[in-house]
Amino acid sequence: MRVVIAPNALKGSLTALDAARAIARGVNTVDRTIEVVSVPIADGGDGTTSVLCAVRGGVIRETIVPDPLGRPVRASFGLLDEGRTAVLDVASASGLALLAEHERDPLLASSRGTGKLLSTALDTGVERVIIGVGGSATIDGGAGLLAALGVGLLDDSGTPIASGGAGLARLARIDLSRVHPALARVQLRAACDVDCPLLGPQGAAQLFGPQKGATPEGVNELERNLEHFAQSIASATGRDVRSVVSGGAAGGIGGGLLGVLGATLEPGIDLVLEAVGFEQALQGADLVITAEGQLDRQSLRNKGPCGVGRWAKRRGVPVVVLAGGIADDVGPADFPDFAGMFSICRRPMLLEEAMREAAPLLELTTESVLHAFLHRHRARAG
Repeated sequence: MRVVIAPNALKGSLTALDAARAIARGVNTVDRTIEVVSVPIADGGDGTTSVLCAVRGGVIRETIVPDPLGRPVRASFGLLDEGRTAVLDVASASGLALLAEHERDPLLASSRGTGKLLSTALDTGVERVIIGVGGSATIDGGAGLLAALGVGLLDDSGTPIASGGAGLARLARIDLSRVHPALARVQLRAACDVDCPLLGPQGAAQLFGPQKGATPEGVNELERNLEHFAQSIASATGRDVRSVVSGGAAGGIGGGLLGVLGATLEPGIDLVLEAVGFEQALQGADLVITAEGQLDRQSLRNKGPCGVGRWAKRRGVPVVVLAGGIADDVGPADFPDFAGMFSICRRPMLLEEAMREAAPLLELTTESVLHAFLHRHRARAG
């Protein structure tokens, strides 16, 4: 029997690599003769760089950049393919996890640190860049990122606009005359963790603004400012990013990368599954086990486990997903590509305890699921 293990990170508890090790221990406890193929995944959010570097043999470089509020923070990017490809996460420099809950305010938070990180990667002479576009604390349309790369975002007097989502209101002109010279030759691929558009009820401000600290009034202001930013982009480059798929990823960074720099926006999970050789791992597989911290309605927007389920279903391989929690408003009918969905919490427990014990809980749930699968598998064979 061949079991493919392809978990996403359990945010705040386990990296994708740690989750894969815990699931593998559970499989081995049940039957050490089972062939285990470990393919940790990411979907463009936190951990995309570490997964690609681990699977593809890349190296990690670190540097100091501004965090979403302008304070110095250590961020990293990876180099693959003997230095020809750079990979970096928006979350590393501009992530929501970098801020305390009381500090979260997307009207002020800036993606400038991600631009600094990207500029450092470009200076190494790479030919391609993969940007994991997810997990940001910002809703600035990527304005800070673009400014750090030399894009002029200017008000009526020719002065650079202020940082954060609030600053977009004063944008009058986009000047591309001083953009980082490497961008003329480098291929930019944005691995987006959601498929939401820039604007509207499912867009960057209205869908994600509240969890990033925006008040209802702030959400309305951010929506107006992103609409204004989209109009300015169209005037400067001729690209309409208002309703493009994944334009709202990472607070609109997807839209900014596409509209101003001509980046390609791709489903992050598909890009990662292709890069780590998931299709090859599925050959001859009997079962796939994936994992996620929380299964909810946002999971349906092409998050990691859903991509794994979609790819495996094409090959006729059943997929079981293990989750720290399953929201009340979703059920099996919402996830037709899964053969089963299981919470790893075996009894009522506090969130802190569940996060602290995530590895053993994941291991034990794997054992239970695999016992049931083997019983059914052997009954059918008999």
